Amino acid sequence: MGFLLFIAGMGGLLYGIDVGIIAGALPYLESTASVAWRLSAQQLSFIVAAVLLGSVLSSLFAGALADWIGRRLAMVLSGVLFTLSIPLIALADGYVPLLLGRLLQGVSGGLIGVVVPLYLAECLHARQRGRGAALFQLLLTVGLVAAALIGLMQANSVEGATAAAQHLDEAARAAAVFAAKDHAWRSIFWWCLTPGIVFSAGALLLAESPRWLARRGRIEEARTALLRTRPADEAEAELREIRQALASPDAPAAPTPADTSSAAEPGATGRAADGPLLSRRYVLPFLLACLILALNQATGINSVLAYVVNILNQAGLSGATANSADVALKVLNALMTIVAVVLVDRKGRKFLLMLGTAGIVIALLAAGLLFRSVEGEQRDVRPMLQARMQSDSLALRLDAETLQSFGAAAGPGGAPVQLTVAYSYGPFTNVQSRRSDDPALPVLRMNREDTVQADSVIGVFFRKLHLNPFADPAEGMNAPLHIERADMAAVPSSAHGWQVMLAMCMFVASFAVGPGVCVWLALSELMPTRIRSNGMSIALLINQFVSTMIAAVFLPTVGQYGYATMFFYGAGCTLLYFLTAAFLLPETKGKTLEEIEAHFSR
Repeated sequence: MGFLLFIAGMGGLLYGIDVGIIAGALPYLESTASVAWRLSAQQLSFIVAAVLLGSVLSSLFAGALADWIGRRLAMVLSGVLFTLSIPLIALADGYVPLLLGRLLQGVSGGLIGVVVPLYLAECLHARQRGRGAALFQLLLTVGLVAAALIGLMQANSVEGATAAAQHLDEAARAAAVFAAKDHAWRSIFWWCLTPGIVFSAGALLLAESPRWLARRGRIEEARTALLRTRPADEAEAELREIRQALASPDAPAAPTPADTSSAAEPGATGRAADGPLLSRRYVLPFLLACLILALNQATGINSVLAYVVNILNQAGLSGATANSADVALKVLNALMTIVAVVLVDRKGRKFLLMLGTAGIVIALLAAGLLFRSVEGEQRDVRPMLQARMQSDSLALRLDAETLQSFGAAAGPGGAPVQLTVAYSYGPFTNVQSRRSDDPALPVLRMNREDTVQADSVIGVFFRKLHLNPFADPAEGMNAPLHIERADMAAVPSSAHGWQVMLAMCMFVASFAVGPGVCVWLALSELMPTRIRSNGMSIALLINQFVSTMIAAVFLPTVGQYGYATMFFYGAGCTLLYFLTAAFLLPETKGKTLEEIEAHFSR
């Protein structure tokens, strides 16, 4: 039992690293890739969202794969894919290999997110199932903490290199800071290689799921697997329930000839798995699980965890301080998950979901109001930028001369300011930000080559079908530079940053104690046995699709409309989540999977 929980927990650790590792790496990746590879804000958002997109892709076939090769081998495959993604990312020399590495990492995460909770639900006793799912979430939060600590370590390294370069001339100092940041984000990913190897090797040593074995007619192997985690009498009773649920004309697999003599108990045939797939016993729990999984991501949790360093930088916390706050958030997440582990099988899923979602609504409203208070003080500097435009391009650095021309105080006595510019070439848009207290003072460069993305085979294909979901590069090549928005504002005070940090703490704590744990239980417990693996795949696909969309539009949206808009949107979605938990979700605490299935039949 202990080894099973440890390896399954390691799956949660990898899932947490998948989500959290980009938070510490992104500020350095953004600083170096936007200069060396000339990546746009949209491309950087795609790099963040690629993990989520990869999860969407793998969620399409995760259930079918787990049914085909078994839960154990599917876990092994997910670990191998994660391990292979690390060198692909860390050695990337351009946008495409970096994007492909992140996609592969996401494919691994999608498999883990379906197969590990499925494996736990099918292997653990009903009274331990909540604790097992909570342990998966706990190790997920430990993965987030580990990712944040790695990010903090590299942030301190970058700050040390920046301080050591202060005596150099401007060009040499900029080169030294660039090299330190480039090394930082690559090192952050290299640190993640070991957990992938441990999980892959450990999964090879696990026993197969007893319910998967029973569906294949391998009854004795299923009995042996059950005996690993429960007493003999409980194992026999649960095996009878499993066989009764499978004893119907449309069950996925029939017992082998050797087992037909010990068929299910009288009255078992047709009891639990017969009936059309569109009957309420299948449709209602499936739709409810899909709704909960979608709303779980609509809170914005993955984007907040991925962009938290950027959010805190924008709120007024700079450098290693924001990374330290990130570590504190991830530790709080882990501690509150321990609280959830204790409570989930005592208070139940419904109570924790209502408690957690109510706290999230309050936290997101507070964060939105805090950002609205500073975003309302931004000053429009579009006329100054348009005066500097040369043909269809513009380049500037926030040095003392530029700040003076924009009417901002320059020099040691002036408060640091941030310039945010949203611009477009026809249908191609980009958003860039620069701060005057950045020691490297990178150039803000707006030109057609960096904004208009090259055509792709996929884009050409869709345009031939007249679906046209992608912008046509020909339109961007002929359109003039249009500055849609250019705002300058003082960087918020550190006091404001810590207020936002408190709101983020409440958000993360509320999520950890409620949705963080309960979502995995909703995913695995609500689905009937007949559709569990494929139903979980579809529900997680919806979950990751929502998460991908939010992550992909996050940077462009906050650049155009501010952080307050994103937080208010998340609060509205979470209010709907609270109502769903209060009025639609049944309590599943202490019930076997077959008892939960029978509830929806009634």
